[in-house]
Amino acid sequence: MTYLPYVVAAYCVFAVVLGWDYLAPRLQVRAQLRAAQLRAARRKDVPRAPDAPLSRE
Repeated sequence: MTYLPYVVAAYCVFAVVLGWDYLAPRLQVRAQLRAAQLRAARRKDVPRAPDAPLSRE
């Protein structure tokens, strides 16, 4: 009786989870940076009256 298939499968699952733990935060940071850049571009394009109160958006 050999446990080789179980051990190989366990290492494969470990590698996939480790890869996802490495990749997921980077994808989230990239998405948040892109959203912030788009938000800044939208705010820059909106003309504001000189005496308009500041908004807290």
